[in-house]
Amino acid sequence: MSDDPAELPVDTATTVFARHRELLFSVIYSMTGSVSDTEDVLQDTWLAWAGGDDRDVQDDADLSADLLRIAVGRVLARQSGISRRRAAYVGPWLPEPLVTDPRPERRTAGPGADGNPWPGLRDESASMALMVVMETLPPLERAVFVLNEVFGYPYAEIARVLGRHPGTIRQFAHRAREHVQARRPHYPADPRLQQQLTERFIAAAMAGDLAALLELLAPDVTMWTDGGGRVRSALRPVSGRERVARFLSGYAASHPPQGLDVRYRHVNGDPSAVVFSGDSPYAVLVMDLNAPGDQVTGIYLVTNPDKLSHVRPGDDRVQESEGPA
Repeated sequence: MSDDPAELPVDTATTVFARHRELLFSVIYSMTGSVSDTEDVLQDTWLAWAGGDDRDVQDDADLSADLLRIAVGRVLARQSGISRRRAAYVGPWLPEPLVTDPRPERRTAGPGADGNPWPGLRDESASMALMVVMETLPPLERAVFVLNEVFGYPYAEIARVLGRHPGTIRQFAHRAREHVQARRPHYPADPRLQQQLTERFIAAAMAGDLAALLELLAPDVTMWTDGGGRVRSALRPVSGRERVARFLSGYAASHPPQGLDVRYRHVNGDPSAVVFSGDSPYAVLVMDLNAPGDQVTGIYLVTNPDKLSHVRPGDDRVQESEGPA
């Protein structure tokens, strides 16, 4: 059997693509923050790969790099359209939340299987806070950052994927790293502390407890609410402890929580809250904590139903709300 990727039989091409699909999903999602865009790029990548028209026959030693070259190229080709949609978006744009399962035995399940539906997702690349910062990177710098910082590809390999000189890739990586570090210092929170703080925060927010919220929020906290024009939300980020606490108290007063239940899941790798109304997803809330892990520095609230369509109730109901205490 020939090793030339342009001569791979269809069944072999399918096997190779399937073996790398989880990696491709994770890379593409990290570059776009959109499940629908990721699935579209995966489809384009498969068509190019299966047809053999866009394979790199000059160097067929690494099929994974060739698939990445096709996929990343498709993302960059779509970037102008993605940017136009983001510019026209109503209010703050947040990535589509992905509910993940931290249990190792679940992380090996295939997409759509009973368990983690996104097994190839790299938590360190997918945290909501990091992805919000990566949205401010130019597309090429974001691609280099994802491939180098998250997936550990060396500069020479990224240069091959992107068709650039390794020295240029090194410059992109340096600029991207400085940009990200300046906007989001890395504070790896203890998952148990984050879970506990999330539960306390949800209880205070749903009860409209202003005093408790002020205690939990850092002075420089910022809240992003993504309703996408589909549901009412703040059209700009809300910053400052008092403003965020008042916003949440007012939101609780105008949106009685009767009939809502909260389920604590890992969303984009972080312990978070997923709120349901019956079996329908109502909201996803992800928080970023300070270095000690005792106060909230960032709140990401996604209520746009278009971004919650793939969120499922599951069987882990934790709390059902019957209204403010």
